[in-house]
Amino acid sequence: MSDTHHASEPTDTALGEPAATLIVFRKGAAGAPAQILLVERSAQLRFAGGATVFPGGKVDAADHALVAKGPGWASGLDADDAAARVAAVRETLEETGLLVGLAPARLDAAALDASGAQQARAILAQAGSMAPVLAHFGWQLDPAALVPWARWWPRGKPGRVFDTRFYLADLGSGMVDLAVDRTENCHLFWASAAEALAAAARGDLRVIFPTRRNLERLALFDDFATASQHAAAHPVVPIVPQTVMRDGEPWLAIPDGHGYPVLGEPLAEAHRA
Repeated sequence: MSDTHHASEPTDTALGEPAATLIVFRKGAAGAPAQILLVERSAQLRFAGGATVFPGGKVDAADHALVAKGPGWASGLDADDAAARVAAVRETLEETGLLVGLAPARLDAAALDASGAQQARAILAQAGSMAPVLAHFGWQLDPAALVPWARWWPRGKPGRVFDTRFYLADLGSGMVDLAVDRTENCHLFWASAAEALAAAARGDLRVIFPTRRNLERLALFDDFATASQHAAAHPVVPIVPQTVMRDGEPWLAIPDGHGYPVLGEPLAEAHRA
């Protein structure tokens, strides 16, 4: 099939809002692929309402401020990348109650206890930033615990545009108690990437275009280690979906060469938000 660009879709629109999302792995049952944490967004939300996504959200000023105050752990990172990692950790704690991306990799017993995570989440909810959480427990962020996976920037998409950085994180055994925040999300669950795709094919889940493409890519790997190796072999560059014509039909497509096994779908079938 030959592709031609659809003239109605510009590629040079305004900058997107910086955002970050975290793909959290936990070990599956013996012999089974790893599972990934997914959240279902509340249907009334303007962006991706009712969709199943990875935890995440917008990067805010407090995330950048924390980077500016913590040059030790942020050393060697681009400031925007570092702030996005803070946002990924913050949003995951806020939305699911899960603590990831902190040093040392194995937190103390209080943090591993469900009540410790609940306390951290409560402090975050009251303060709106990670700084008071870290200060209260004496923790430090560990940006190396987050593996850069992708960056999606759907310029030309109708509505709000987010410039979203995706990261991988490993939870290990995953023996934790989680609870959805009930504000932006209504349900959370663990599933392998293949299981999530099968549920979407049955109509049990609604997934937007970037989530589907990333689930397809994640389904190539059985565990965090192999996914991380794959990520290291594919430098992160902005993925900008484009409308192209394939055999006379408009498709939403992404460029080849960035690790994605499926490069698009008919525009009429693509959920963009």
